[in-house]
Amino acid sequence: MSHTLDGLVTELAKHQGDRPAFGHLGKSLTYTEVDVLSRRFAAWIQHCTDLAPGDRLAIQLPNCMQYPVALFGALRAGLVVVNTNPLYGEAELKHLLQDSGARALLVYEPLSGPASRVIAETNVDYVLTTQIGDLHSGWRRWLLNTCAHYRRRGGGRRMRGGTPLTEVLKTETGRHWAPAPTSELALLQYTGGTTGAAKGAMLTHASLLANVEQLRQRLQEVDTESGMTLLQPLPMYHIYSFILVMLMFSQGRYVELVPDPHDAKSLASAFERVKPSCFAGINPLFVALCQKPEFSQLDFSSLKLTISGGMALTESAARRWQDVTGCAVTEGYGLTECSPVVSVARPGMERIGSAGMPLTGTEVRIVDEQGELVPCGESGEILVRGPQLMQGYWHEPDNNGQIRTGGWLATGDIGQIDEGGEIHIIDRRKEMINVSGFKVYPSELENLISAHPDILECAVIGLPDDERGEFIKLYVVSNNPRLTARGVREYCRERLTSYKVPRSVEFRHDLPRNSIGKVMRRTLREEALVEQGENAGIDSQQARRLG
Repeated sequence: MSHTLDGLVTELAKHQGDRPAFGHLGKSLTYTEVDVLSRRFAAWIQHCTDLAPGDRLAIQLPNCMQYPVALFGALRAGLVVVNTNPLYGEAELKHLLQDSGARALLVYEPLSGPASRVIAETNVDYVLTTQIGDLHSGWRRWLLNTCAHYRRRGGGRRMRGGTPLTEVLKTETGRHWAPAPTSELALLQYTGGTTGAAKGAMLTHASLLANVEQLRQRLQEVDTESGMTLLQPLPMYHIYSFILVMLMFSQGRYVELVPDPHDAKSLASAFERVKPSCFAGINPLFVALCQKPEFSQLDFSSLKLTISGGMALTESAARRWQDVTGCAVTEGYGLTECSPVVSVARPGMERIGSAGMPLTGTEVRIVDEQGELVPCGESGEILVRGPQLMQGYWHEPDNNGQIRTGGWLATGDIGQIDEGGEIHIIDRRKEMINVSGFKVYPSELENLISAHPDILECAVIGLPDDERGEFIKLYVVSNNPRLTARGVREYCRERLTSYKVPRSVEFRHDLPRNSIGKVMRRTLREEALVEQGENAGIDSQQARRLG
């Protein structure tokens, strides 16, 4: 395998040629086409800009074929890619562009309003724009782009004056790409880390490719078909999705990209059309799909592997998915700083609640608050060491003390290692609730409570309490309008020790989520603190500090 991500394109174009590599909404690109188009993108950078190897290009796109073209093109020109959520607001986007020092931005035109309003306050000199249908042809391109604009017509002013990506990728330009020195750094992947402050994890070509190879070895038992395909509804700008796509691409497989994972009808249609052998999701997506009749009635005989990551998988979601599809969920554990995967269950040997054994070459320790190893089966903070670890945080060479002596990464996650060597994730250390001196982990309660037949999903937070330190608040999304808070608390009392029973229960239509659908407990806590502190004069800014 190549030593760089961009080197994969050249290598695979020679061996895979006309096989499809990426597609979305009924159109696909072959490995040769990805090679050709990414060369044109790299040539534009070299001939039409003063961007130099090591400069940063921010890519702000949903899942579409333009993403891998721009990714590999930028890397071929020696640039570093900054993955960016197209749904970012102005403040989030400005922070990311300013902190990364990005000099170029590829933006999804229908959602380019925030970028147009902050671009003057950043170092961005070059702006490229694209629309969802730009790599489609004829009437279909027009139809897709028109529909996207219609759906987003209330989004405010969009980017003006950017260079259309279609101009960059034109056939007859006379520009030719010359192989450039490859930066050791491949991605700046922004994450909250363990401290809550958004910062860029520096992921190198070496760390990302190491993780690709580790995953290949762990999942190779499943990959027995030459036509294996991945249906990817999770956005490629998220590292969990990114690495799975790179894994499939490196093996010459086909990846169907789903631009909008929240459109269950379109996702079910893609499932029926593509008949994937591999599907990647997270807990809320599994729950949502299994609720849809049009999904549960599909033929899942081609599905061999379902991967879950990004957040804890509840037992009820895992069982429901297997009941509907006939395919067990293979759960993994990782974090951005590890490129991102640390462990994955072996396909065919999944156990609900287990994230599997560490990947080849990965060491994991469980330590107490003093940094001492804990006995097998006891809980503590997870430390990780391996070739997939990040180079560090951008602008923060000391890593806030997160990388300890000997190269161990302190993850901030609480977990256990059982006698068989498998990792069990309990929760984030900073989200642990202290009730009268007793530790309560939100994920434990959420896993149990979500098994209630009338509860679709839930979230648990801790709030300040003068007498007990903290008390537990539960947020519930229910499919039964007759379910009451009293009924939920009685359900909890029958199954939990008294100090773990939520004092407060609030029903909601939905829960706040991040870019891949993970529930944002921090947001719920901030909102609750504001509500709790209104009479005490606590404002939203103070609530964010407390949260």
